[in-house]
Amino acid sequence: MDQQVIIAVTIFLIAYALIISEKIHRTIVALAGAMLMIFFGILDQESAIHHVDFNTLGLLVGMMIIVGITSRTGLFNYLAVWCAKKVEADPVKLLVALSLLTAVCSAFLDNVTTVLLTVPITISITKKLKVPIMPYLLAQIIASNIGGTATLIGDPPNIMIGSAVKELTFIAFIENLALISILILIATIAIFVLIYRKKLVTTDALRQEIMAIKEKEEIKDSKLLKICLGVLAITISLFFLHQALHLESATVALFGASLLMVIAKNYIEHHMEEVFEKVEWTAIFFFVGLFIIVGGLIDTGVISFLAKKAMEITAGEMVMTSMMILWLSAIASAFVDNIPFVATMIPLIKEMGMMGIENLEPLWWSLALGACLGGNGTLIGASANIIVAGLAAREGNPISFIEYFKVGFPLMILSIIMSSVYIYFRYLLNY
Repeated sequence: MDQQVIIAVTIFLIAYALIISEKIHRTIVALAGAMLMIFFGILDQESAIHHVDFNTLGLLVGMMIIVGITSRTGLFNYLAVWCAKKVEADPVKLLVALSLLTAVCSAFLDNVTTVLLTVPITISITKKLKVPIMPYLLAQIIASNIGGTATLIGDPPNIMIGSAVKELTFIAFIENLALISILILIATIAIFVLIYRKKLVTTDALRQEIMAIKEKEEIKDSKLLKICLGVLAITISLFFLHQALHLESATVALFGASLLMVIAKNYIEHHMEEVFEKVEWTAIFFFVGLFIIVGGLIDTGVISFLAKKAMEITAGEMVMTSMMILWLSAIASAFVDNIPFVATMIPLIKEMGMMGIENLEPLWWSLALGACLGGNGTLIGASANIIVAGLAAREGNPISFIEYFKVGFPLMILSIIMSSVYIYFRYLLNY
């Protein structure tokens, strides 16, 4: 085996072991691992920077700025109270309501933006009801990734697949992935309710306190709120149109953030430090390190080697190939960022089409389901997971890797089993 391959794999395994152990902060580990990749010549500085997905980082920073400014208006407290009152401040019903809200929003926004908008609501209302926050955060992470699976724009793997295969339109994604996403969401929420219903208990007095709150009084700055909502509406509209306008999602998010800062300058000019403090910089730099570490595996051919070997095992047989792609994508995406993995798989699937497989559609849907749902497997499996973990840690409720793994990984496996049945009966029964 090539010496560089051994070094790259060793750095990767040690980095992930340290991230899982939580002995050292994951951002420190990721950046140190990235620098070791460069130091040992696995990547040079230019290629390391090339592997950093600045579209993802720009999207995160832009939306964090918008959410940070909007949070100054009291909107999230308003939504927390409104949401709680709609379910009569019942903690179990609130878990269901917030999970559904997160999933629906994630289908039509990207899931990172969704959790940035909904998690502050969750933190606020659980504090008021004095119930454990962890079940709500775990449910929202998982719901965001399930919801993002349903549409072309919901999750980066789908965007990449849709861009590579022009016949897979926005409507095609909904027609083929929405139903299974809904079924998985229902099963997931039901399991959460079953597991946590006895822990989610509050007093009638606290419920009455919530019901007595006038949600409109939670709004601290109505003028700034109108500006924020206007800019947010423009930004969301541009997300729907960004492919037609040939704009990357990061451009849209950063445009929205810049527009908001210009229009609201009289309200935030003396609070700019606070605005930028709302950006989860530890999460941003964790992504930078992770992209570079995985880039080392890509450049040494490790990811491509594994994917090709998996394809060889199936010998091109459609049922085996679809299931292999589905499960390989899911397991890999739980531990490795799904963006570079999907980038590797797309040309391989296209190559299979050139080798004689006429109908590639089952393979594309297998890749989409595996990569999107696989992100639920671990705390570092998807962008939304890491963002929620950062927000929770800031509030003094850190989510440990093992704590998340105990819940997320079994639920991910369940979702992939359901996806396997769906893929087989919808596309493969006659092969």
